[in-house]
Amino acid sequence: MPELPDVTIYVEALAARTVGEPLRDVRVFGPSVLRSFEPPLSDAFGKRVVGVRRVGKRIAIVLEDELFVVIHLMVSGRLLWQAGEPKGPRPGGKTTMALLRFLGAHLILTEASTKKRAGLTVVRGEAGLAALDPGGLEPLTATPTAFAEALTAENRTLKRALTNPRAFSGIGNAYSDEILHAARLSPLRLTRSLTEDEVERLRRATVVTLTDWTERLRQEFGGRFPGRGTITAFRPDFAAHGKYGQPCPTCGKPIQRIVYAENETNYCAVCQNEGRLLSDRALSRLLKSDWPKTLEAMLGDGS
Repeated sequence: MPELPDVTIYVEALAARTVGEPLRDVRVFGPSVLRSFEPPLSDAFGKRVVGVRRVGKRIAIVLEDELFVVIHLMVSGRLLWQAGEPKGPRPGGKTTMALLRFLGAHLILTEASTKKRAGLTVVRGEAGLAALDPGGLEPLTATPTAFAEALTAENRTLKRALTNPRAFSGIGNAYSDEILHAARLSPLRLTRSLTEDEVERLRRATVVTLTDWTERLRQEFGGRFPGRGTITAFRPDFAAHGKYGQPCPTCGKPIQRIVYAENETNYCAVCQNEGRLLSDRALSRLLKSDWPKTLEAMLGDGS
């Protein structure tokens, strides 16, 4: 799922190409894409784009007359920018879920997954836009006090707290792994068990990680619109996320994982949990008493 750094790049790329231009029309493909009926989608046709915003993990195209076309990419949704008029009734084939036409170019919302979760919503007014915002704290601008209050509002694991959109805006599975690795904190530590110093360490790791990756992506794309396959949750320079079994860049020990549902959490047992393994829901239940408690016991040779 595109998170704060990825969505920021989309917002900046869209703003550079659409602000001041009229949205000619929008085509949707499939019954699940359009998530609103009032105001009608046609009200947006011909309206000039006056801005583009990030609202959590959503992208809001701001139009004249206080209209907003809001795109939620969910897990597999991605955006493509193409010059010229769209070719064929459904450019891009079955993965194309919506098409927004501008003067001389068009924006395509694609979704490769069979589970169609990405959507497009039209709302009127700031109140309508605010209703789509889960209300999480903006992590890059939060004060230390506000960050601590949001983190400890509920006694959750750090992983759940960081990825809760009502607590923090724009952080998901991938960047939470990177933040926790940078902060040297276990994803299963409870929020209220942290000391003041650990909370501040986590806040600084959050700011540095998200800022650093946003800047890396800006440099990678260099003003180009992200192409197919370039916005991904699995980046070669990540320290932990998607790196199961690969060496931790800090200590060299293999990155571990906790698997749950369709997601997994990646962490370093040495750097984040004093060498102790966290229970994997699938394997630990299968192995029971044979499940190793430490990384050293799992590796067997102490390497």
